[in-house]
Amino acid sequence: MNRNELAGMSASEAAKRLLGCELERELDGQTVRVRIVETEAYDETDAASHSYKGRTQRTDVMFGSAGHLYVYFTYGMHYCANVVVGNEGYGAAVLLRAAQPLEGEQLLERRRNGKTGVDITNGPAKLCQALAITKQLNGHNLEKTPLILRLRPALKESVIEQTTRIGISQAKEMPWRFYIRANPYISAK
Repeated sequence: MNRNELAGMSASEAAKRLLGCELERELDGQTVRVRIVETEAYDETDAASHSYKGRTQRTDVMFGSAGHLYVYFTYGMHYCANVVVGNEGYGAAVLLRAAQPLEGEQLLERRRNGKTGVDITNGPAKLCQALAITKQLNGHNLEKTPLILRLRPALKESVIEQTTRIGISQAKEMPWRFYIRANPYISAK
């Protein structure tokens, strides 16, 4: 992963750029890989962002270096993972909403308690459960094991769908949700 590329981008640019990139995770002595197929952008100018009210102990990672993982716990039961983007000192991150398994699908199915097919990773909490992403990985440098972000060539605009974000109560009108058109693993049409 080239953190410099993500450092020079706004959250919405990075959310598009991360589509088609891969996460590689070491789990139980095995390597699993998934392709990012859906993202959402958040930054400190955005009322829906955790960084909107400034830097806090919880959001400190969002204001740090691009290419680190920001993990938070939601609804008292789920983790969600974000890639920190933009310039240091500016709170911005991209929520990883969904991914498509590429390698190690059986292990991901076991981690998801027997769920199969698109149900393995078609949502942010499902993705975190499948990849064993918890608060222990908050602040993790995505250039290092056990979780590596592998940048792939940028996708053509023609295969990217842009729409409003989902599952939030504020700034719902922002068109900062991106997904690979026609991919079955996206969380919602």
